[in-house]
Amino acid sequence: MRSTLVRRTVLTASAVSLALLTSACGSGGSGEKAGDKAADKPSASTAATSAKGKSDAEMTALLVTQTDLEDQIVSAEGAGGAAGVPAEVDNAACKPLTQVQLAQKVGAPTGFGRTQAKAKPQELPAGASAEDKLKAGLLALGADQTLVTVASYDGKGAEDAFASVKAAGTACSGGYTVTYEGDKTKLDSVAPGPIQARDEAVHYTVVMDLGDGEKSTGHLVAVRKGNALATFYTFGTAAKFPGDLVDVQLTKLG
Repeated sequence: MRSTLVRRTVLTASAVSLALLTSACGSGGSGEKAGDKAADKPSASTAATSAKGKSDAEMTALLVTQTDLEDQIVSAEGAGGAAGVPAEVDNAACKPLTQVQLAQKVGAPTGFGRTQAKAKPQELPAGASAEDKLKAGLLALGADQTLVTVASYDGKGAEDAFASVKAAGTACSGGYTVTYEGDKTKLDSVAPGPIQARDEAVHYTVVMDLGDGEKSTGHLVAVRKGNALATFYTFGTAAKFPGDLVDVQLTKLG
């Protein structure tokens, strides 16, 4: 039991660190409901072509903060580290998915902000055994982490950016390979998952091949609200859909 937990946690953390957080250190909520379909129908009123996007400073001010998420540790440093990882995709159609996974810009936003939220580690009682401390440490290493971005666009830029993510989810359902600084990471599959309808929204479960038969499932979400686009990528040993985080971030976007 212990050796299995250690191996699974280390494999997952190593793959994620390589792929997403080389310089960096959620539970499912009301945003996901059984029976909801992946939202693919646009709002009756789409962003006007004359819409003007916000600046970087304005969008950064709209990101979730530590005050908004008491059960998570929020820091922009992890997201910045992920975004700085150079990556190449074997299928150009899958690039928007990788951009979301690395907290990078999709399309050409006028304003952009990114941050990271990680589940707080378990608090141990006084006098906890060495075994309990080891287990808690491994669980913390593999705890859910979510990379969050918010972007604003001129005109129909947000619609176009969202459309590119949605199209990538369909085109890359059979998987793709990403090369990070010479190392290859295989994504086995991309499948649609449930999410509440907003202006436009998609949720994909992305299965990563860790090698030796080990797999890790992440959750990739993109939501358009008017001329703004919010993206989320959650990963961990047993990652869950970040429903509460999605709801809080969208509320802040207005």
